Amino acid sequence: MSTRTRIAFLKGHGTENDFVIVPDPENTIDLPPAAVAALCDRRAGIGGDGLLHVVRSAAHPEARHLAAEAEWFMDYRNGDGSIAEMCGNGVRVFARYLQRAGHVTEGDITVATRGGVKAVHIAKDGDVTVGMGRALLPGGDVTVSVGERTWPARNVNMGNPHAVAFVDDLSHAGDLLSPPPFSPAAAYPDGVNVEFVIDRGPRHVALRVHERGAGETRSCGTGACAVAVATARRDGADPAATGVPATYTVDVPGGTLVITERPDGEIEMTGPAVIVAEGEIDSVWLESATGA
Repeated sequence: MSTRTRIAFLKGHGTENDFVIVPDPENTIDLPPAAVAALCDRRAGIGGDGLLHVVRSAAHPEARHLAAEAEWFMDYRNGDGSIAEMCGNGVRVFARYLQRAGHVTEGDITVATRGGVKAVHIAKDGDVTVGMGRALLPGGDVTVSVGERTWPARNVNMGNPHAVAFVDDLSHAGDLLSPPPFSPAAAYPDGVNVEFVIDRGPRHVALRVHERGAGETRSCGTGACAVAVATARRDGADPAATGVPATYTVDVPGGTLVITERPDGEIEMTGPAVIVAEGEIDSVWLESATGA
C-alpha cells in the first residue's frame, strides 16, 4: 500500500459481539496481524472484537477446496490479529453483510470457515440461524469458584471448552476480570470458558461468561450453545434419546439468542445480526499504524 487506496469497511454486531467487516472478494488486500489489531483498536482504530475478511472461497488458499460447497469464506481474525477457526456471532454478521451487498438473498446459504462449511438461514424477520455442530459432554466432576463460593459445573465442548455453572444470582460471578478457578486442572489443560447461569422461566436462562483470554464479553455464541445443552441435560431433556428437539432462550448481556438441539445432535443458534455503519479505511493511516 505505497499509495493511498480506497479500502471499504463496514461495522456490525450480533448481540453486541462487534466486528470490523472488510469486503475483499478477490483476496487482494493484505491484512497482517498488526493491521487487524490496529483496525480493531477501540481508541485508535475502528474498534471491534474481531475482523470479518470477506473473500470468495476460490480466491483464498485456505478455502479453495471448499469452493464447490460455499462461494464465500469467512477469513475470521481475533481483535489482537490472531487467526481463529470460527465465530458463531461473526457468521451471522457475515451472512447479513452478504445479503446487504446483494451476494445472497434470504433463505439457506453456506459459509466456508476454518472450522468447516456452516449452514446458515437468513429469515424474513431478519434473524439469522447458524448450524454450530454437535456438543461433546466429557465425563468427570468439575467445579468452578469465585471468592468463597464453589459450584459444580457441566463440562461441555463445542469445539472449544466450556464449564457451565448454575448459580442463584449472576452477581455471584464477580467481576469476571480474571479466570474463575476450576478443578481438577486436568479437565481443561488449555483453560476454559466459564458460564454462570440463572433460570428466568421455562426453557429460558440468562448467562454471564468469562471467555479465555478476553475476560467478560457481551456475548458468546458457543457459550450460549453449551449453556442450552447443559440446561437441557439438567432438565432431563436429551433430544438424541427422545427424538424431540430441545429449544432454549438464552439471554446474554448483549441480547438474546435462541438455541435448538436437534435429535441428530446438531445445534442451531438463532439471533440478530446488524450492520451499523460503512465507510473507507485510510490506507495511509493503515500503513502508518502497522509500520508498513
